[in-house]
Amino acid sequence: MTNSHELPIDDEGWRARLSPEQFAVCRCSATEPPFTGAFWDHHADGVYHCAACHAALFNASSKYDSGSGWPSFYAPDSPSAVVERADRSHGMQRVEVQCGRCQSHLGHVFPDGPEPTGLRFCINSLALNFVPEAEVRCP
Repeated sequence: MTNSHELPIDDEGWRARLSPEQFAVCRCSATEPPFTGAFWDHHADGVYHCAACHAALFNASSKYDSGSGWPSFYAPDSPSAVVERADRSHGMQRVEVQCGRCQSHLGHVFPDGPEPTGLRFCINSLALNFVPEAEVRCP
């Protein structure tokens, strides 16, 4: 995997940057099984970043246990951190969440979360990297 800030422009470049499992989730919209990812039961302070492009996505302060088996957050790190897209795959109507920088698939957002937003951003651990609070750098 490379640490370059330039984003790959094709599948070959993404495959070089991501593990096969991360590629399946981030670039092909796969979903990891519940209760299997590295971050579903993770409770440290810090920031969750996109596994594909390293953009900051969610602060640990907005993480909560939804009981779903995936990392759940009630708000992104910033309004531009994620984008939402209609998802009508698998015979369902959902809202897909993508990285605001590289458009990698992260998971879905649902209107059944806690206050203050009432939202549940249900995110695949494979789409995330975690940076502990002690290592978070100010912009």
